[in-house]
Amino acid sequence: MTTRTVTPRALAIEGGTPTRTAPWPTYDKGDRLLGEAEEAAAVRVIRSRRLFRYDTRPHTETEVGRFEERFRGFCGSAGALAVSSGTTALALALMAAGIGPGSRVACPVFTFAATPSAILLAGAEPVLVPVDENLHIDLDALAKTVSHVDAVMAVHMRGAAEDMDAIVALADQAGVPVFEDAVPAMGVRLRARQLGTFGLAGAFSTQSDKSINTGEGGILVSDDLGLVARAAVLSGAYEGRVRRHFATAELDDLALPLYSFRMDELRGALAAAQLDSLPLRLERLSTNYTRISGELSGLEGIRVRRPIEGAILGDALLLMIESGAATDAEWFARALRAEGIDARAFGDPTDRNVRAFWNWRFLGKDTDGPNGPLASSVRHVARTVDIPLSASMDEQDCADLVSAVRLVAHHLPSARTLA
Repeated sequence: MTTRTVTPRALAIEGGTPTRTAPWPTYDKGDRLLGEAEEAAAVRVIRSRRLFRYDTRPHTETEVGRFEERFRGFCGSAGALAVSSGTTALALALMAAGIGPGSRVACPVFTFAATPSAILLAGAEPVLVPVDENLHIDLDALAKTVSHVDAVMAVHMRGAAEDMDAIVALADQAGVPVFEDAVPAMGVRLRARQLGTFGLAGAFSTQSDKSINTGEGGILVSDDLGLVARAAVLSGAYEGRVRRHFATAELDDLALPLYSFRMDELRGALAAAQLDSLPLRLERLSTNYTRISGELSGLEGIRVRRPIEGAILGDALLLMIESGAATDAEWFARALRAEGIDARAFGDPTDRNVRAFWNWRFLGKDTDGPNGPLASSVRHVARTVDIPLSASMDEQDCADLVSAVRLVAHHLPSARTLA
């Protein structure tokens, strides 16, 4: 019996027919699950003529106040404060905890530029910590760093949970607080607990590509009501308005600066409406991610990033090019884009990706020295291909992605060299 070898078709990047021609479903193309509930919420606010969160109504009757109360219950936290962005939520949490000028805050190098920016906004200094081969914070490196900082910022980057029990244990030994950048991971649970609730305070985003989409916005949660009250004053609860949040709050609100980081009523209404449909979006993201990652497991030359205990949102697929060569990852992403799949290589020098920490020139220091402490992190991040996923993806979208990745992996330059 003769076995016939089936040769995969030519790549689109080399003149072949693309896997798909339909636009890849992403938020920036208007691909979001928004419907009648959100429309009704927005119209209700406009007709009320009340767009500012602080007016004559009790706090519990405002749109933002209702969202805060519902989200507090969703997370199981004692307090919640809705603000203008996830970045400001992070910064306010630090400020309210007294982490400011002269303080040093450890954070992983694999994160969005907003994380170190929030630390800078609070007046503190970011201390970059290496990541391991799965882009999780290197716990051994953190153990060596934690006694030399004033706080730790854990980041659930690309919706993948960090090992919060391990991080909190290290921070507790050093006597420093932990803050959670759960901005990209709303709704993800680790060991039956919501991300964002392991540390002193956690921050989330409601920006357009997050679990809840209000265009811009954020919310912080904490069991420390004093911290939430101070954050409320800092965000703009002036002239005693903090007592609308906490009737017994005894704060000299003129002793704290006012940064006007409030969430407005339109965004509060949209966010509350989307809490009802959040479980559906989370289920769809998880289902799609599980299917795609499962069908790509064991593929030669690449591997899917390994989440901790499967705790991941599923709004991004990160592929590690196992050759470790950044040029292979760049080629892989270009080939996927030619097949009709949105993809970026973090290490592509022609792509000013703000998730590549060596591009953070605003820190004013070299972060990618070839022999420095972050050299291994440069290699780990640079070999990674980032593919956006969405809750609206259907079976054909998932099938197209799997087919395109398999095809490109077959043609991977390093694979041809090793064959």
